[in-house]
Formats: sequence, structure tokens, C-alpha cells
Amino acid sequence: MNSPTPDTRWREDARTIALVGLAHGSSHFFHLLLPPLFPFLIAEFGYSYAELGLLLTVFFVLSGVGQMLAGFIVDRVGARPVLLGALGCFVLAGVAASSASGYTGLVLAAALAGLGNAPFHPADFTILNHRIAPQRLGHGFAVHGISGNLGWALAPVFMAGLTAATGSWRLACLGGALLALAVLLLLWWQRAALDDRQGLPAPQAAAQPAPKGDRPEHPLAFLRLPSVWLCFSFFFWSTCSLSAIQSFAGPALHQLYAVPLAQTALVVTGYMLCGAAGMVLGGFLVVRVQRLEKTISLCLLASAALLLLVGLGGLPGPLALGLTVLAGAGIGIAGPSRDMLIKRAAPPGATGRVYGTVYSGLDLGFSVAAPVFGALLDAGATAGVFYGAALALVLSVASAALVGLGVAARRTALA
Repeated sequence: MNSPTPDTRWREDARTIALVGLAHGSSHFFHLLLPPLFPFLIAEFGYSYAELGLLLTVFFVLSGVGQMLAGFIVDRVGARPVLLGALGCFVLAGVAASSASGYTGLVLAAALAGLGNAPFHPADFTILNHRIAPQRLGHGFAVHGISGNLGWALAPVFMAGLTAATGSWRLACLGGALLALAVLLLLWWQRAALDDRQGLPAPQAAAQPAPKGDRPEHPLAFLRLPSVWLCFSFFFWSTCSLSAIQSFAGPALHQLYAVPLAQTALVVTGYMLCGAAGMVLGGFLVVRVQRLEKTISLCLLASAALLLLVGLGGLPGPLALGLTVLAGAGIGIAGPSRDMLIKRAAPPGATGRVYGTVYSGLDLGFSVAAPVFGALLDAGATAGVFYGAALALVLSVASAALVGLGVAARRTALA
């Protein structure tokens, strides 16, 4: 196979980044396959919100456990077949939801969606790290993060809008299945751009260290690295903060500042869009900054300060809403630096396993944070939603700082 010339390399990189971004956006879309339909499911089946909330627990538990296992599969068989199989699970999840006649069918749909979601981070990042030239890798991470935010933003509009247009939530689920099928067919057609087992770009291929000795390292050896578990804790804490904003910032602003519910409904969309804009800037920063943990710390601490200010009260309602939305920008700017820091912390040949393990902290964060912050809101501790979100960001900064120190020490030892 002929190596691409420098003039055409960027086109191949752009194609790979776009395809991986589209796949990642699809995974975030299926996070919200069922939640926008909860009012319709209650009307038809009479379920409580607690019963429907268990569907999300099924999703994130299977996704978290599956994500760790998927990293090993990606390292063994390659990322491309795993990614295509994950999209196939989304197709089945949409079909299962559309044909559900009761709670069991909805649990099956949530389980299939969780299994489909599990491989995306190890598969996506393995493809990006193996195929994208180093000078464009930060932009690849930025697009990856932006597409996830856009998937979250699209799902409620698509599912609720199609239900309203057709009068049937089942047709909306079927529409989600068809959307996943279209993405699957497109990725199959363009599968050459997703092959992580063919031709690393020359600068990256040269950067891969040669194995030492003839004895292969144990597949679980990476679990002994403190940096892996620090990255895991970083994702856990930062996701706890995200979960607080996604699920409870709207009602908290309504109770604290009497902001109308019609306006608080915009807080999550605004937060995600600010995060997406921040990721664009973060993609440029990540290729220019050596100590990535400094970028992460400054951005997340700024976001934590904004959330703390909102929690203190005493602000005009529109300003409180605006500061909450603006906090998403700091999270977004830090995103590409976070993903690059994990790449630097990962030992050679274990990219899928490391990303699968550390990103399972995201699923655990969603699973744990929702009931905790919900209990705070039920107990009347409304400001605790913002205090807790800010504290979680501070704890994630501590984890990132320790990872950065470890990476710097390892580089000094190798110099």
C-alpha cells in the first residue's frame, strides 16, 4: 500500500476524524433514546419515574462494565469491527424499543443500547491515535468531543419531535434505529478510513517504542499503573459534575432564582453548546501546550468558580442561568487536553484497554451522581447541586494534576 503524501495526508485524516465523530455522536444520541419518551411511556404503561430511571441504570451499568472489557477486545481484534458491531447493537436497541409491549421489552432496549455504547471510547480513540498525524490529533479529539455534545443535543429534539409529528413514540424509536443503520452503512462503505491495523502515519509509527525482550507483557499489567486509576477518578468526578448540571440544574435554578421553567429548559442545551465551542479552542491549545494538566486545571477551576457563585445565590435569575451555561465552556476547552493526557499516560500497545478502563469512570459517575444530587434536591438543599458540581470539578483537577506529574516524571526518566 502506498503511503499518502503530505498533500493528501490531511484529507485522509479529515475523513477519519469526521467518521469517528459521526460514530461518537451516534453513541451519545442513544444515551437519550428513551428518556425523552418517558412522559409517553408513563401515559401508555403507567410506569413511575423511578421505574423508568432504572432503565438508565441498566444502560450505564452494562456500558461501564462492557467498556472495560471492550478495551481488551479492541486491542486484540482491532477497533473497526468492534465499532461496527456497536452500531449494530444500536439498530437492535431501536427496534426492541419500538416493539416493546411492556417493561421487559424496554429493559432489553436499554441493555442493547448500553452494550452498543460500551466500545465507543476505546474504539474511537484507538482509531484516532493510530491513524491521525500528531499535529492534527488534538483537532481529532476536539471533533470527537463536539460530536458527543451534538448527539446529546439532537436526541431529545429528534425523539420528541418525531413522536409529536407521527403521534407514535414507537415510530420515533424505529426512526432512531434507521438513523443508526444509516451511520452503520456509511461507516462500512468508508471502512478503509477506520482501519487501525494499517499504516500508522510515519511520525507516529516512529514514535512507537520497540518491545523490550521476547516475553510479552501481561494484558492486565497496565492496571498496576497509578496513572490509569487517576485518569479513572478524573472521569468519575468530572462526570458527577456533568450529571448534576444535565439532570438538576434546571429545577435548581427554578427553585433558587425563580427562573421560569421555559427558560431553565435551555440550560442544558446552552451548557452543551458552550462546551462544544470550548472544544474547538481546546483543539488548538492541545498541540501548543506541553503541560496539559495546567490547561485542564485552569479551565475546570474557572468553571467550578462559576458554579459556586451561582450556588451562593443573590444573583439576578438571567445572570445565574448565563453563568451556569458559561461553565460549560471551561469543560469544553479542557476536553482535548484531557484526552491527550490519557494518551500520554497509556503504555504502548494498551491504548484500547486504557481508554476502556478510564472512560468506564464516566458510566460510574452517571450511575452514582444522579441519585445523590436528586436526594439533595428532594431534601431542599438546592444550592447543594451547584456546590456539589463545583466540588466534583475540584477533585477532578487534583486527579489530572497527579497524572500530569506522573507523565512528566516518566519523560524525565526516559530522557
